[in-house]
Amino acid sequence: MRRQIGLDGVSAGYANRSVLSQLTARVPAFTTTAVVGPNGSGKSTLLGVLAGVIPVTAGTVEHRTDRRPAFVAQRSRAADALPMTVRDTVAMGRWERRGLWRRLSRHDRDVVERSMDRLGISALADRQLGELSGGQRQRALVAQGLAQEAELLLLDEPTTGLDAAARCLIGDVLAEVTADGGTVVVATHDLEAARAAGHVLLLQEGHLWGEGAPGETLTDRVVEQVWRLPRRG
Repeated sequence: MRRQIGLDGVSAGYANRSVLSQLTARVPAFTTTAVVGPNGSGKSTLLGVLAGVIPVTAGTVEHRTDRRPAFVAQRSRAADALPMTVRDTVAMGRWERRGLWRRLSRHDRDVVERSMDRLGISALADRQLGELSGGQRQRALVAQGLAQEAELLLLDEPTTGLDAAARCLIGDVLAEVTADGGTVVVATHDLEAARAAGHVLLLQEGHLWGEGAPGETLTDRVVEQVWRLPRRG
């Protein structure tokens, strides 16, 4: 049985710059955990650690999942000039299972089509990724994450810049993922969305300020206190 993700004394960062410091936290399975905090608090770095793309300099991370996490970054690094359609982009989510050079099976293609349909972008399947609006492109990247069928789905600010309808759609899809037995971790600056999550990790300058149920962790008093703390440097 899959259990919660554990981080124990985790420190991590980039060249000559520490971001996370001695962070110990738990991410419960089968729910959405919102990672919140002021700019520069370490939200994206924490997702990178959970995804395995940012190594820890101290401490341990225990996933207790059978598959590699799916990681949806905040911005696509794919160049607009690349001849890549929306369908091609979403199909990249199957590479982990099929390999880069193997042809997609019928099941793989079905997963790709279903992922696009869930994000409302089936009509855009043959459009070039670079032709899309920012919101359409973001939905394509979320669909790529869904296509991986991972037990753990990590998303960095997935609704930034999207209209209310797109934010609602992505929220509904993530709720379906957890209802189907997945675990979701979302870094977000949207406190309203965070309060609708099942669990919250509140960061401040790379430290865990609080964790638990949103109603207990994101009180007005705590939010005001954390966001008004002076920044180092």
